[in-house]
Amino acid sequence: MSAQSNVAPIIIKKKKSGGGDGHHGGAWKVAYADFVTAMMAFFMLMWLLNATTEKQRKGLADYFSPSIPLSRVSGGGNGAFNGDSMFTEQIKPQNGTGASDTNPMDAQQAQGDTGVQDDQEREQTDETFRALAEELNGRGGESMVSLEMAQHIITRVTDEGLVIELFDTETSPLFKEGTPEPTLLFRDIIEMVARVTGVVENNIAVGGHTRSHPVVIANNPVWELSHARADMTRVMLESGGTKSKRIHRVTGHADRKLTDANPMAARNNRIEIVLLRK
Repeated sequence: MSAQSNVAPIIIKKKKSGGGDGHHGGAWKVAYADFVTAMMAFFMLMWLLNATTEKQRKGLADYFSPSIPLSRVSGGGNGAFNGDSMFTEQIKPQNGTGASDTNPMDAQQAQGDTGVQDDQEREQTDETFRALAEELNGRGGESMVSLEMAQHIITRVTDEGLVIELFDTETSPLFKEGTPEPTLLFRDIIEMVARVTGVVENNIAVGGHTRSHPVVIANNPVWELSHARADMTRVMLESGGTKSKRIHRVTGHADRKLTDANPMAARNNRIEIVLLRK
């Protein structure tokens, strides 16, 4: 009995570890990633609202809220399928009116009126302008431009439209010296321009430019002369068949926009007829 009582008892300790490392978990990372994604989407939305036009925003809105019916026959069930849905001809979400090719609406017009369509229209306009320029420069198959006329014509396509520049040469002026009275050559050129530009309906702007005069002249006539020549061009265009309502503006620029380095060169006497973009 005494020998057994001298044996020390065996004590087993269970030690629990952990509990202080919760902050090293990954749950907060998922929440933070969701927050960053939401903020990125928010700032992307704000940027798009600032960087797009009203038409482009309307097109985006209509993309997510289609107004074109997918089926002319609505469903026969309850709820969204009883015929009162976006897929019917009679009902359109949000405003309660239908929209289709047979029943167009202003909102439907916005579909596709984005930068892509604007670029396509611009390319088509530029192609038309280039075709007119080819004919005005005498490079068309059945051109009405003689070699003598072609020496006085330069065309270029700009952001404003197709610029048709008619100018004097040293030996062949378009107006009698110091007057708005056109020469026979200029009358023929304007008649030809009126016929060529008659195939389009773009508005027209006419600008008159003159060369500089010596400073010794007391009453410099460049302003009156440039405007009078531009207005004479307008009159001849209308006589050649151009509709008067197409004339958008008539301007005299005097000698403020010279094309030749010599201010008194005959090349600075010119008329610019611009077919404006729609």
